[in-house]
Amino acid sequence: MTVRSGATGKDGDGEPLKTGKLPVKLLGRLLKKYAGSARGLVVGPSIGMDAAVLEINGTLIAAKSDPVTFVSDNSGEYAVYVNANDIAVMGGAPRWFLASVLLPEGKATARTAANIFRQLNSACSEVGAVLCGGHTEVTPGVSRPIVTGHMLGTFKGRKIITSAGAKKGDALILTKGIAIEATSVIARELPEELSKAFSQTFINRCARYFKDPGISVVKDAAEAMKSGPINAMHDPTEGGLSAALHELSIACGCSITVEKDLIEVLPESRALCDYFGIDPLGAISSGALLISAPLSRAGKVIEGLRAASIKSAVIGRVEGKGRSVRIIVDGKTKKLKHFERDELTRILV
Repeated sequence: MTVRSGATGKDGDGEPLKTGKLPVKLLGRLLKKYAGSARGLVVGPSIGMDAAVLEINGTLIAAKSDPVTFVSDNSGEYAVYVNANDIAVMGGAPRWFLASVLLPEGKATARTAANIFRQLNSACSEVGAVLCGGHTEVTPGVSRPIVTGHMLGTFKGRKIITSAGAKKGDALILTKGIAIEATSVIARELPEELSKAFSQTFINRCARYFKDPGISVVKDAAEAMKSGPINAMHDPTEGGLSAALHELSIACGCSITVEKDLIEVLPESRALCDYFGIDPLGAISSGALLISAPLSRAGKVIEGLRAASIKSAVIGRVEGKGRSVRIIVDGKTKKLKHFERDELTRILV
């Protein structure tokens, strides 16, 4: 479960919140205090859990809600992809999508609304879902279109995959590379700044990252499960791979170690991160899928992904009990910084 904003202090403090996710400790306190349990709630909200799972008349339903706030164009497609991802990593298939669309007063036109609806329809068709409802309005106080998505999905069997399932001895596999979504967002939101240092061809290629290599991991998750067994999957979003690894560690109760040299950063992503001085490990990374699988099966998972034209590699391992994440850099092991505030907020907010 992710909540956007950031703060320190106890519940009820008056300190202004910063942009980004709520700090893990604060979010954990709020969930413990206010999120209850109920009949039919199979998987409820907790740190590192990508979606809720409900049981209705014997049928398992995955449910997810997530807004898109970083991008001003293609927000409809982004909203579908990021919500579908969180259904897929639970082992579910995206089926029904609802969208709350807030359009900026004095800026939005009928064409703006039509474009978003076209994007929603196109992306839903791509992930196997259908747009089935929601709400749309012109709203004072917003400067760009904001789309909050709500995805429901189903399970073929009764197998639910959660971040809590990662086990000691598992290999950690990462697909595609990190900062894919960050690359696309930067190119779309800061084209004038980028034009000072990069060609238009390069900028266009970066902007297309949300399609190629793509921010959807629905296919990645489906292919990984074919080669299973898979113990856990997690979708790195805000806060990047760093936040995802910390969330996975908290969810499964195990320590994690990864090697920096094994973590793929695509050339365009590296160039943009270097240009702005941001760390790709802490940049929003939809498009990458983090997979925890038994070490004996890791090769089969990677082989299956490769057969589906999805690049992947083992980047680390799940170790003993504990909630810590370490990274090996130049042969030395140190704690991995937890980016609770996404690196993009340094240049976009």
